[in-house]
Amino acid sequence: METKKPKSVFKQGAISSEFIGESIAKHQTKTSIGAHNIFLGQVRADVINGKPVSAIEYTAYEDMANQKFNDIREAAFEKFELTCMHIYHSLGTVKAGEICLFVFVSSPRRKEVFKALEYIVEAIKADVPVFGKEIFEDDTHQWKVNN
Repeated sequence: METKKPKSVFKQGAISSEFIGESIAKHQTKTSIGAHNIFLGQVRADVINGKPVSAIEYTAYEDMANQKFNDIREAAFEKFELTCMHIYHSLGTVKAGEICLFVFVSSPRRKEVFKALEYIVEAIKADVPVFGKEIFEDDTHQWKVNN
């Protein structure tokens, strides 16, 4: 039996507002949906040891990460009454202020989208092998610690 390779959730660089808007607009005519919820992860210009972060460079074990994203997706559909879900994560360099993670869920019920979105984002942070290298304004860097 042949196993289907999970769809890639990765976008090169920042996730644009146009892409986010187009993804959301596709669901406006679905009359079975009562609620949508969106999470946008944005690169913060944190100051670490006196040095401002100007960007994060994301890397991943892509096959493994895509499988983890797929597992999270399947688990969320089993656990919550969802109509649809989109998950996209950036690879490459994303500047401070730009979007690096986009999660969108829809359901007939509003409570489901709140619970589902928190579950999904927490699972992504805990289980998906995506790594960020924080690039400072002085072009030095350090590996990001998830928090």
